[in-house]
Amino acid sequence: MAVLSATEVEQRPTHPPKNRVCWTDSEEASGLALISPTLLYAVALLFLPILIVVAYSFWTQDYLTIDRTFTLHNYKTALGEPIYQDLLVRSLVISLVVSVVTVTVSYPIAWFISFHGGVHKNLWLFLITVPCWTSYLLRVMSWKVILGYGGVMNTGLLSIGIIDKPLTSLLYNSNAVVITLVHSWAAFAILPIFVSLEKVDRSLIEAAHDLGDNKLMSFLRVTLPLSLPGVISAFLIVMIPTVGDYVTPKLVGGKDGVMIATAIQAQFGKGANWPLGAALSVTTMVIVSAMAGLAVLALKLLVRMAK
Repeated sequence: MAVLSATEVEQRPTHPPKNRVCWTDSEEASGLALISPTLLYAVALLFLPILIVVAYSFWTQDYLTIDRTFTLHNYKTALGEPIYQDLLVRSLVISLVVSVVTVTVSYPIAWFISFHGGVHKNLWLFLITVPCWTSYLLRVMSWKVILGYGGVMNTGLLSIGIIDKPLTSLLYNSNAVVITLVHSWAAFAILPIFVSLEKVDRSLIEAAHDLGDNKLMSFLRVTLPLSLPGVISAFLIVMIPTVGDYVTPKLVGGKDGVMIATAIQAQFGKGANWPLGAALSVTTMVIVSAMAGLAVLALKLLVRMAK
């Protein structure tokens, strides 16, 4: 066995040991540790309840006894019974009408605040959110007072001579549901539209004016296309929750304003048929998700066309 001299040992190349970083010390692990509490919270409050509802939708119930045998009978009832079909279609139509009207009403307000609010933008936004300080139930009840047979609307129309007797068509129908929901969700539509309008580069509008566009054409060619993400966001924010609204149709809808949430509540309550109620819930959720996906695709198409 050869023995190395001291000089040969000093001249022998040495390789520093590689630093082995433990995965727990990496940036990925730190990021995962930061989001883990939020992720677990979301799973506990969102995913698990939905999973339970989906599981119930494939079971059957006889009085208080749950039969966990897999079946599609609940979905056949939810999609095949005319009464549930009518309620689902009515809910979707009312939700779409409310979303379109809300966005149409909210856009001019958001545009005014963004382009003409000046130093008072925060004050305007503050005033818009003031109605949300009160209970949602109280806001719905206020519209019941306004639209009622002896309410503010009928009293005002009688006093100026437009009608001879109070109108009964203002309350307890789908129109009352639409009006109430538009008022309740207007603030939630104004804010995302306002944020989108704030991101519009004003120099592009000035360039459009320099090229000969008037205010209307510059709005249609520049402002509106660039603010479409906010418009679609506001549309989805309003559409998704209004499909399953229960309080408003219950208080101001009457028999003509009943929506699918009322049927779902009846199955979980007096009907004592949780599997059917779960099937109605899942069906509504899937249809609304599909509509939201179509809205996102429409947004991408509109953005491409705008470019």
